Amino acid sequence: MSEKIKPHHLGRKAVLYVRQSSAHQVAHNQESRKLQYAMKKRLEQLGFREIEIIDEDLGRSAAGAVKRSGFERMVADVCLAKVGAVAAREVSRFARNNREWQQLVEVCRVVDTVLIDLDTVYSPRQSNDRLLLGLKGSLNEYELDLLRQRSWEARRQKARRGELVVVAPVGYLKTEDQRLEKDPDRRVQEAIGLIFGKVLQLGSVRQTLLWFLEQGLELPVRERNGATRWRRPSYGTVYRILTNPVYGGTYAYGKTECTLR
Repeated sequence: MSEKIKPHHLGRKAVLYVRQSSAHQVAHNQESRKLQYAMKKRLEQLGFREIEIIDEDLGRSAAGAVKRSGFERMVADVCLAKVGAVAAREVSRFARNNREWQQLVEVCRVVDTVLIDLDTVYSPRQSNDRLLLGLKGSLNEYELDLLRQRSWEARRQKARRGELVVVAPVGYLKTEDQRLEKDPDRRVQEAIGLIFGKVLQLGSVRQTLLWFLEQGLELPVRERNGATRWRRPSYGTVYRILTNPVYGGTYAYGKTECTLR
C-alpha cells in the first residue's frame, strides 16, 4: 500500500474512470479497454473495497469539445467528499484539456482525494505531486495538438496527390483504393447527363430546375450513409451538381474552410 493512501481515503469509495476517444476505438481497440478495466485489481490491492466503474464516456473525446456526463458525475462525487481515489490506467483518460484537468486536480486537493494511474499514486495536497500532475496535464494537451497537426499535414499531403476522397458525389462510387468510379446504375448516369444537357439548352440553373419540375422528374441524392435516394429536385441540388469540379474530371479539395469566432 502506498503511504499516500490514508485510512480516510479507504473509508470512501474509489472511482475507476474508463474512456476511449471514438466509436472506432470502442469497436476495434478492445484490448485497450480490457487493460483499463483491469485497473480494478490494482485498486483492490491498494486496499479499496468499494469500487465504482464509470464507463459511460466510452467513444467520447476528452479534448473538451463534447459533453462527458461520466466525467461530470465523477467530479460532482469528488466535490461531495464521497470519493477517496479516482483512478485510470493513464491520467490522459481523465482529460486532454487543461481546463477540465486543472478542475479535477483542484477539487481533489480541496477534499483530499488521491489520483491513481498504473505507475503511481498522486496526492494533490503535496506540492511535488501537484507540480507533476500539472506537467502531465500540459503534456497531454500538447500531445493531442501534435497528433492533430500530424493528421492534418498527412491529410494535406494526400490531397496534393489527389488521393484524398472524403465523400463520393452522387453518380460516383468510392473504391477501396480511394478512386472514383461512375455509378453502374444507368438511371443515375442518365439523370446526371440530362442535367448538363438541359442547362446547355436552357441557359440557367433556374430554367433547368423548372423543366424538371414540369416533367415530374426526380433526381438522385446521396445520403449520409452512402445510399442513393430519388427526390423531387431543388435549386440547391441542381446547382451543386453543375458546380462540382468532379463532373468535369477535375480533383478539388479545400474549397471551404471553418473559422472560429
